[in-house]
Amino acid sequence: MIEWKIATAEAIWRLRCNGIGGGLGALSLLAIAPLTAGAHGVGAALGWLLLLAFCLFALALAVHLMFDAALFRIALSHDGEEDGLEAIDDVLARMALRAKSVIPVPLSKRLSGCRRLILLQWLSLAVASMLYGILLFDAVNGGPQ
Repeated sequence: MIEWKIATAEAIWRLRCNGIGGGLGALSLLAIAPLTAGAHGVGAALGWLLLLAFCLFALALAVHLMFDAALFRIALSHDGEEDGLEAIDDVLARMALRAKSVIPVPLSKRLSGCRRLILLQWLSLAVASMLYGILLFDAVNGGPQ
């Protein structure tokens, strides 16, 4: 009974850290990216749009992770695992985000879904960082001659 509370509390902490860290990473990339706006060529414009898309995707995932952390916090406020998971399903059904299922999805499946979202967020930030490096290199060298 206490094991699920420990796992849920750890998941809340991990989701919050990754949500805040990933969101700040994406925002910082967007804040320093205008250095590359003066680069020449069509490739730079495409690179800028791709950088923007990947950063916005990482920001959306950061919001999703923070929302998941709030949902798990609701589950943690209940005594039993089933009651907590039913509370999450109830909140999602009231918000019309998901139809309420008869049998709640187990905690392990929910946590693996959250790990997948964290992986997607950090992959999108890695791609955005590489794009920024390419655009910065292009801007410093003055673009194609």
